[in-house]
Amino acid sequence: MRPRLSALATRPWLVALLLGIAAQLLFTLHLDQPGGIMFDEVHYVPAAKALIELSGPRNTEHPLLGKELIGAGMDLLGDNPFGWRLMPTIAGTATVLAVFAFLWILMPGRMRVAVTGAVLAMLDQSLFVQARTAMLDVFLGAFLLWGLVFLLWAMHGTRAQVRWRWCVGAALLGLATAVKWAAAPYIAAIGVALLAIRLRDARRARRPLVAALLSGDQPHWPGLSTLAGLVALGAISIPVYFATFVPTFFYLTGATDGLSGLIALQGEMYAQQTQVLPHHNYQSDWWSWPLMLRPIWFFYQWDHGAQRGVLLIGNPVIMWGGLVAVLAAYALWFRTRAVRPLALALLWTFSVLIYAIIPKSLGFYYYYHLSALFLCLLLPVVFHQFDRLRAKGWEEWYLALALVSFGYFYPILSAAALNDAQSYTHWMWFPSWR
Repeated sequence: MRPRLSALATRPWLVALLLGIAAQLLFTLHLDQPGGIMFDEVHYVPAAKALIELSGPRNTEHPLLGKELIGAGMDLLGDNPFGWRLMPTIAGTATVLAVFAFLWILMPGRMRVAVTGAVLAMLDQSLFVQARTAMLDVFLGAFLLWGLVFLLWAMHGTRAQVRWRWCVGAALLGLATAVKWAAAPYIAAIGVALLAIRLRDARRARRPLVAALLSGDQPHWPGLSTLAGLVALGAISIPVYFATFVPTFFYLTGATDGLSGLIALQGEMYAQQTQVLPHHNYQSDWWSWPLMLRPIWFFYQWDHGAQRGVLLIGNPVIMWGGLVAVLAAYALWFRTRAVRPLALALLWTFSVLIYAIIPKSLGFYYYYHLSALFLCLLLPVVFHQFDRLRAKGWEEWYLALALVSFGYFYPILSAAALNDAQSYTHWMWFPSWR
């Protein structure tokens, strides 16, 4: 594996193309199974159809962009399973490529690290199911990860490159927020991270703190002052977010009444997001998601002449192994002061703790989607650090084990034909999985 990857190290675009083709084929195969609406598609497919027809507001709990994208797929392929799920597959592929790009930029020239992360993302069963379901989180993950890619890419380059990359990253974060408000805390965290990095750089260079805020003469993001970077995050992401609400001005019924109506709609979304909801059979607490205590059956019934099921469940090798990687990243920091694994471990930790704070009365395992993707970023970086400590060659074995796990669960991820109504018990390792 190493010699071949070394030969491809100068051709990242070719590797990305091959990974993208593989991911798109994987996510698209038998996309029409199941043949009907499953789980929360019951909310988002009708909302997308209402946007196509401009008939009026539907599913006002969330912003419009995710439903607009689902509607774009329906415009292309029709009101059928392929139309509902086309754009989620593309978002899933974009997510895999974002993982590759992020790691390629974070670890320059380390093709092994970037490919390992991308393959782990493809084998991330949560991403696989979300990429084949007309829901919102797959779009959230794609836009957020690509936003992080551009912001990371902006850390080094000419002053002009830094500025346009930062602006594109801010716009992508605005689009992520236009899918679900769950992206908004990341924008705030990025602002805090920028400020912390600039203060650290100023302290190391023994420069006054005012230089850390106002000067563009910086080792990271040169030409972009801290104040300008923070202003750009808001000045770009907020207008981009609101631009996705343009269809609301053309509703045939329930039309938005100008700017005041648009602001009122934000209040309505907040009220719906914070309302106290009745108990749901698949609800779960945020602390249980890393342990995969309560996966979700998106579908389990007779379809296309057979019993079929779709279970949203993470790949145990990645999810549970990723928790070990988080602990290893913190340990590496204390042992070697390795910054990159620490930063990714903090990102994962932040992504989980968000849900301990935000005012939602119910939680579901699919909220862990972003955190699972961050584990796909962290694992190969931790493996690389241990490679440097002479523990070499474990990545291939780990990927093979993740592939075996993916293959084992594949029948109940892809709505494959099962033997009978009780076949699901084969995969139920714990009572809480039923």
